[in-house]
Amino acid sequence: MELFYRPGKAVLGDVIPFYDEGKFKPFFLKQARGQKGPGDRTGWFMLTTEDHLHFTEHDTGLTGGTGSVIKVDGLYHLFYCTFVENPREQFIRHATSVDLDQWRTLDEVLPADGKIYDPAEWRDPFVFWNQEAGEWWMLIATAKVGRTERRACVGLCASKDLHHWEYREPFYAPMAAAGACECPDLFKMGDWYYLVYSNYGDRFQTMYRMSKALHGPWTAPVKDDAFDSCAYYAAKTGADGVNRYIYGWNPTKELPKKTFNPGNRISQDCCAWDWGGNLVVHKVLQNEDGTLRVVPEEHVDAALRTVTVPVAEPVVGQCRTEDGVVTIAAQEGFAGALLDQVPAVCKLEADVEFTPGTRRFGVALQVDERFDTGYYLYLEPARERMEYVSGIRFWGEDGEGGKMFPYAVEMERPIHLEPGVKYRLKVFVDHTVLVVYLGDQIAMNARMYDYKNRRFGLFAIDGQANFSKLALCTE
Repeated sequence: MELFYRPGKAVLGDVIPFYDEGKFKPFFLKQARGQKGPGDRTGWFMLTTEDHLHFTEHDTGLTGGTGSVIKVDGLYHLFYCTFVENPREQFIRHATSVDLDQWRTLDEVLPADGKIYDPAEWRDPFVFWNQEAGEWWMLIATAKVGRTERRACVGLCASKDLHHWEYREPFYAPMAAAGACECPDLFKMGDWYYLVYSNYGDRFQTMYRMSKALHGPWTAPVKDDAFDSCAYYAAKTGADGVNRYIYGWNPTKELPKKTFNPGNRISQDCCAWDWGGNLVVHKVLQNEDGTLRVVPEEHVDAALRTVTVPVAEPVVGQCRTEDGVVTIAAQEGFAGALLDQVPAVCKLEADVEFTPGTRRFGVALQVDERFDTGYYLYLEPARERMEYVSGIRFWGEDGEGGKMFPYAVEMERPIHLEPGVKYRLKVFVDHTVLVVYLGDQIAMNARMYDYKNRRFGLFAIDGQANFSKLALCTE
């Protein structure tokens, strides 16, 4: 079984969500990565699914970058982008279809105007009907013409007929990052409008802004304006009329990079992120204050139906099991216990809680028998975060310099944690893909390459943590 879809040896890139005739039909950009054979083409493909677990793939025959798909009076309209180098310039194009099978590319090319918007950053069109204005609006990932490199914005064009477009001032122009506000997406939930976009020039995340009106002002949630980690990119949302989901990709670390991934590297985990990977779908929920959170997609959450209860094997520090609750305690220092081996595809669940003053606690993955090397999910109440740390260590030249992580914080997600409160932790593993949910509040994507066929573990540092309702779910 595969929890998080990948098109064979190719990879899935930017997803264009679309729901039609009772089925989810998300489009995506497929990158073949040098494969040869039928279907091994780089371009636009369509998936059909009813559960975000089982997919049928269809080649549209179109080549280009991200965009959007709408249906108007029985005719499907697909807007996408194409690219030219030397000089760098990008264009928005238009195709139509009566059946989502055969597409006709129209002789319509929409370039940037060069006055408001930079022709080198002009892509990812998102088209929707603005009922208030009585016209079609197109949001564009672009950069405003200006002096600074901090020109990333969401551009705006308007049309009465989907064929002739008028340039307008930016829809959203924070002027905070370089590049463009990529893959813009817009939706309304309750009284709030939400603008979703990704950026690689600042934080490398998919973020959102919220407003009570289409014309803004657009504000960022103070505590958390992202859906996931930096290993979840170009995410856009789609709905079936009842539920809303967000579709993003968990990137691989497989391709050689001339400077960052040397041939003599000691670790694949330390390699740079690639473009494209596996599809990960979260369900989007709205909090009382209008902010958003994500939880597991219900079909993915229920996919693994063989349930066993792991047995804790103490390794260091205090560990006891009583009435189904595993308690790990170390008033000073580290305590840890090993659990079962990590299956290639699985979900580990537990209710986790901690005592006042506990500094760190969490779950280890692919850890060795001595509880030394592996991957660690740290829950840190004082720092209000969940942190992911892989097993990367670097030796200095000729053995000098000792061991060190290449970065102080590898990946983190913010969350407020209270002692004595139980938080449901769900850890999904699909070969090298890792997706974690905590407390129905936050999600985190990551990758695990270097270590396989080792064990889960539980640990606590300077305090005590209790793990109850432990369950290991497999096929």
